[in-house]
Amino acid sequence: MSEEPTRLAKQATYFRSSAMITVLAIFAGFGFINPGSAAEVAHVIPAPAADEQAAADGQATLATAVLAGGCFWGVQGVFQHVSGVTSAVSGYAGGDKNTAHYEMVGSGRTGHAESVRVTFDPRKISFGRVLQVYFSVAHDPTQLNRQGPDVGTQYRSAIFPVNAEQARAAKAYIAQLNQARVYNAAIVTKIEPGREFYAAEDYHQDYMTLHPTQPYIVYNDLPKVDDLKTMFPDLYRADPVLVTVRASN
Repeated sequence: MSEEPTRLAKQATYFRSSAMITVLAIFAGFGFINPGSAAEVAHVIPAPAADEQAAADGQATLATAVLAGGCFWGVQGVFQHVSGVTSAVSGYAGGDKNTAHYEMVGSGRTGHAESVRVTFDPRKISFGRVLQVYFSVAHDPTQLNRQGPDVGTQYRSAIFPVNAEQARAAKAYIAQLNQARVYNAAIVTKIEPGREFYAAEDYHQDYMTLHPTQPYIVYNDLPKVDDLKTMFPDLYRADPVLVTVRASN
């Protein structure tokens, strides 16, 4: 499938979801609205009280985290700007391999959620800090089966732990944040162990970088990167780590 039909389908869904937000997005794309006024508001949250130990010096093993928080374009774009992250790949998790395709996942009946596999160096950033970025700027964990204009179980907030330690850490952090009442509502993020991750189609990779002026990206996703830069200056990297290496012109 070509990139253009998929992009138009996404925009059509966006239009149907919220006419008012669509109008604002179009104006934002033309520079009439400050992109920082996004529908999803970032939250300043504490770091995990209990975080896993950083990798010992000299240990070169990379770690992975699979996170779902609405449209994968924005989640991928945020983590591509996080120092210590070596790769962020858009994909699907929660369902079967044979249904891990964009058009099928979009039906909301496959069990999949649009997800991002984040590969990171534990010597530079811990799993707990990855979760802190995820819960504070990458998405709103209090929205049930939706994010902003995107509605359906495929846009749910979910963590797909790769081991028991990640599941324990995620559960403890959610409990900590709920107890601290840093949001106006309870966190609805699901922890779903034992699920495989399947990479999305090529035209979904690096989408924020390739389409920075698309109204959807301008209004919903670029502000998240701005929030990352403001709230986590020690973690922000200006040049994103991309899935594909493209030859320069």
